[in-house]
Amino acid sequence: SRAASPPSPLWALPEELLLLICSYLDAQALGRLAQVCRRLRFLSSRDVLWRRIARGCLNSGFTQLGTDLAAGIPVKERVKVSQNWRHGRCRRETVLKWKCKQVASSSSSFLMPWMELDGEYLYLSQAENIQAYHLCAEGTGLQCHPQAIFSGHQEDVCRFVLVNSHIVSGGGDGSIVLHKLHGSYSVKFSAHEQEVNCVDFQGGLIVSGSRDRTAKVWSLSAGRVGQCLHTVQTEDRVWSIAISPLLSSFVTGTACCGHISPLRIWDLESGQLVTCLGTDFHRGAGVLDVFYETPSLLLSCGYDTYIRYWDIRTSTRKCIQEWEEPHDSALYCIRSDKNHMIASGSSYYGVVRLWDKRQTRCLQSFHLSSPTSSPVYCLRFSTTHLYAALASALHVLDFTAS
Repeated sequence: SRAASPPSPLWALPEELLLLICSYLDAQALGRLAQVCRRLRFLSSRDVLWRRIARGCLNSGFTQLGTDLAAGIPVKERVKVSQNWRHGRCRRETVLKWKCKQVASSSSSFLMPWMELDGEYLYLSQAENIQAYHLCAEGTGLQCHPQAIFSGHQEDVCRFVLVNSHIVSGGGDGSIVLHKLHGSYSVKFSAHEQEVNCVDFQGGLIVSGSRDRTAKVWSLSAGRVGQCLHTVQTEDRVWSIAISPLLSSFVTGTACCGHISPLRIWDLESGQLVTCLGTDFHRGAGVLDVFYETPSLLLSCGYDTYIRYWDIRTSTRKCIQEWEEPHDSALYCIRSDKNHMIASGSSYYGVVRLWDKRQTRCLQSFHLSSPTSSPVYCLRFSTTHLYAALASALHVLDFTAS
């Protein structure tokens, strides 16, 4: 009788079946599968197989809802780099240095830089200007000289935002300046009686907060540019501000010098108070930074050394999670990957910390300012690099290093 033909190898199955089978494998098994043959090496690198794994990793470019914020970068490579974030493996470099600027005003003693990342550019405020630096191709640093400089303030830029090819900045001179990135268009208008400590810009509206204890809503519609729509009396200095992704409200973080919650949400259309967040803030627990992950999820940090995670769908009286800075330092800035990772910058010795929301303790710490002490005034990160701005230098942590 005819001999039975040998069974076909597993990898001879149709691709749809192979993908279904491989979807049950973890990262280690997929890596081993890639060593079998060329076809399985190609198959095991497909984004569809790594997407599920990546959503459980730190800073892999996926939000809680599954939105891919880093499309174009192979998901498998992002999963590899995420292990470096988790274990703190990185190469550190100081890419820019500048002199500490002594300021005569009692409100500030040093230059307080702020920055934004946008594709291939990093925008950094230095004194009265905002400078645009091109990132090197490998992401290891910046070009030596800025490719563009945006000016207009008479005193230091306090904060700025970059939205839809526009820069909106608030300055120590009480003014707000709007620049278009590509072109010479710019607008400047007087906004507050004292420093504009914070600004945000969404949907054709600017919100600003000031040391003069007010928050204001400004129009940018045709014929009404720079017109104040609402003035909110916050009864306290405003340190941070952010517009909700739904464009229906905005949150203010204040100095907490009285008996009012430092975190309050205001209606964007009417300027009326919507709700206060939290009931257990101590006097002086000012909120220095706020960050919306979704329309209902919000992060805050400040002088009382806590990172707080709020879900306004469940409760406005108590946060759903909180993490305490281990060295009892004020937290100047905060950012998240909108999934599992939080990065924070503290007030002493340039300490940057990484947190995993699924854990109670700090995951990794990086001391960037030694032997002199400087706060981390601002930090931003991509899936591969973290940038931290201190009083006299800009540091980068490269997590692609093996």
